[in-house]
Amino acid sequence: MPNLIMFHGRECPHCKRMMPLVERLERETPVRFDRREVWHDEENADLMRSYLEIIAPKCGGQLRVPTFLNPGARDAVCGEMPYEDLKAWALKQG
Repeated sequence: MPNLIMFHGRECPHCKRMMPLVERLERETPVRFDRREVWHDEENADLMRSYLEIIAPKCGGQLRVPTFLNPGARDAVCGEMPYEDLKAWALKQG
């Protein structure tokens, strides 16, 4: 499986609702996410900004959390989504 990244904010309600889905996905599949908190960690925020050209077109023209990124495939999805949608996206990346 490729290296997938989840950019999230500590207090972000959408991120909090997605975290159990990410954890379930990791339990049930070989998918793994590198979780990067961007609201309080400037290094992680810089990393997210470095992928602006991939993330922004997929996220309404901006950087927002949660964002799920496959840097190698230059693909991203953003926001809350049903478990099956996240799973389908993540498995498609492999």
